Amino acid sequence: MESSRHSSASMEKQMAAPPKSKGGWKSIKYMIGNESFEKLASMSLVMNMTVYLRSNYNMSGIFLVNVVTIWIGTSNISSLAGAYVSDAYVGKYRTLLYGSIASLMGMGMMTFTAGVPHFRPPKCTDLPNCIQPENWQLALLFAGLGLLAIGAGGLRPCGIAFGADQFDTSTAKGRKQLESFFNLWYLSFTLALIVALTGVVYIQTNISWVIGFAIPTSCLLFSVVIFLIGRHTYIMKKPEGSVFSDIVKVIVASIRKRKVAYDDESKCSFYNPHDSHVIQTQRFKCLDKAAMIVDSNELNSKGLPENKWRLCSLQQVENLKCVVGILPVWVSGVGCMLVIDQQSTFGVLQAIQMTRTIGSEFAIPPGWMTGIAMVTLSVWIFIYEGIYVSKLRKLLKRNPRLTMVMRVRIGIIMSILCMVTAGIIERKRRDSALNNSAYIAPMHVFWLIPQFMLSGLTEAFDSVAIMEFFTTQMPESMKTVASAIFFITLSISSYLSSLIINIIHKLTEPNPWLGGHDLNNNRLDYYYYIIAGFGFLNLIYFTFIGSKFVAPAKIMVVEEEEELQQVEEGGDGRKFSGAYHEL
Repeated sequence: MESSRHSSASMEKQMAAPPKSKGGWKSIKYMIGNESFEKLASMSLVMNMTVYLRSNYNMSGIFLVNVVTIWIGTSNISSLAGAYVSDAYVGKYRTLLYGSIASLMGMGMMTFTAGVPHFRPPKCTDLPNCIQPENWQLALLFAGLGLLAIGAGGLRPCGIAFGADQFDTSTAKGRKQLESFFNLWYLSFTLALIVALTGVVYIQTNISWVIGFAIPTSCLLFSVVIFLIGRHTYIMKKPEGSVFSDIVKVIVASIRKRKVAYDDESKCSFYNPHDSHVIQTQRFKCLDKAAMIVDSNELNSKGLPENKWRLCSLQQVENLKCVVGILPVWVSGVGCMLVIDQQSTFGVLQAIQMTRTIGSEFAIPPGWMTGIAMVTLSVWIFIYEGIYVSKLRKLLKRNPRLTMVMRVRIGIIMSILCMVTAGIIERKRRDSALNNSAYIAPMHVFWLIPQFMLSGLTEAFDSVAIMEFFTTQMPESMKTVASAIFFITLSISSYLSSLIINIIHKLTEPNPWLGGHDLNNNRLDYYYYIIAGFGFLNLIYFTFIGSKFVAPAKIMVVEEEEELQQVEEGGDGRKFSGAYHEL
């Protein structure tokens, strides 16, 4: 009887015990582990893809550059599809899981292409008459790259967002934890970069491509296992529908009502549900027609639209206006990304045809040069955030941060300097090789450091500022859209780079500036100067047009700081609220 009472009491305690809480740091440790292994794998592949395709598939010239740029572009634009699937159907957890599995399968296929000689053409022994890969060999290669692109589409838009879901940002403790999470996330990225740069890329280039690909494949396997182990600790929010579909609906509805005219806005009726407090802005008035009620039959008995592709809410319309409003700045971002793309392809090709030895035995892997840009980016962010901002704030007693316009403009100037420097170095490299009748120029690869550093500074100033602008211009419900638009920027720049390369190749025949296995027979320096010219046009465009659309973000930041001060002093913060809605 007594044992029965003890058993009953034990059961009551178990039933009364509160359920184990989810989220927080207990979840983040699994996610950081997953992210670290995934980043190590992906970065080691991206940094060395040009070298792998050239040395193992005998690719060269335009075809090689097209394969790399299109693959990078597709990996970025697939993030848009990943964000849509996550928001509308399966949620962030499953999107991350499926993306990790797709990346693992793709990396596994890449390892097989490196390990099975039959899967690739014979090693080239007679430059430039190398045996090219057969169609079925290319099909296997592209299938692996395609799976990697699909995996990137699932991982990139959801990683940080899923991590942010694990914290309660409605509390001060949750907000501090979230800030620490971002710092830890960036630290894991930096550590993965260092390992990929110093270890994996070196193994791939100087020891074995099979081992060099097996390592990131194993890392991806570990990342999937770690992610699954922590599944019982995750906070998994259900998908609530995608903003992307709302954007399409507004466009369709506004086109359908394009012939509808209204002279007096006060007499027009717009669909604005009672739970929506959105303020109708005066910009892009043509889109307002999507929310205009032109017929009482457009609403059912419950006051909801009969056809959501003909009548949208004002909130949906204003969301699209936010997207349209950032397009002028987005154009400038594409121009800067165009410069960054050149170093992952042509910059690496330059390194291949330069002296890379240190001492008598050690040879610098060409892929290491792309890491210089990443290291420069990381170092500058540390200097700017950790030294410049913190020290000057104490000295000046005010916020010393550079404005967004200044950062974008500096980034564009850096992009121009990057291409001019690259052109000068390439001319010097080519002349050195031709004067010595050598395929490998007797000029050390360290000469490329300035152009890769300038590429990293371009990203540090322009890319970070552009991403910040996208985020600040979007309401809370559209943060995933901001991330997706940023990845679209990267994607369009890759496709644009491929298009420009092919056009220049055609226009400069029969002695093309680009193409072939030997850069010494090309005029890559001329191409760099053309891209620098695009950068100069981008600077003019941003100065006179694009920068005008950044000004509202600056006003918002100032007003937000005033609001925070008013809240601390007991103010009501109405000034910011009004300014925000007016913008």
